[in-house]
Amino acid sequence: MSEELDDQWVNLPFDEETDQVDFFSEDIDFEISTPESIASWIKQIITQEAKQLQQLSFIFCNDEYLHKINVEYLDHDTYTDIITFPYAEPPLIKGDLFISIERVKENATKLNVPFEQELFRVIIHGVLHLCGYGDKSEEQKIEMRKKENAALELLKKL
Repeated sequence: MSEELDDQWVNLPFDEETDQVDFFSEDIDFEISTPESIASWIKQIITQEAKQLQQLSFIFCNDEYLHKINVEYLDHDTYTDIITFPYAEPPLIKGDLFISIERVKENATKLNVPFEQELFRVIIHGVLHLCGYGDKSEEQKIEMRKKENAALELLKKL
């Protein structure tokens, strides 16, 4: 019986995960509100940028978890709100995005904006990096902020 099942599985077509957005949490009790809507919004932004989504994983964590990743993989001994690991180059979009919920909350308080607004800005900031946008120069920062604001406006309409 198990040989029969194994044979059936062997004959199934296998496609690498495509067009997928997943949300996880590590070392923190956090779930994103309306994950299906947020995934749809992310996909829409990627499509507007003329890119092709393969797979994105958002991992929500605490400051210490993200700091450890920052030190271990990037050799940066600093706290940050997001670290993006790309696994493809544009036009393909595939990667892991680690987001510190503690850092996002602190930034929202400092900026006097709602937590979810800041969270969505950080999420789309990481996606835009994967789409090829930088933020090192002043010009790049201005362009990134325009893209973030346009994406946030689109989210309000959904």
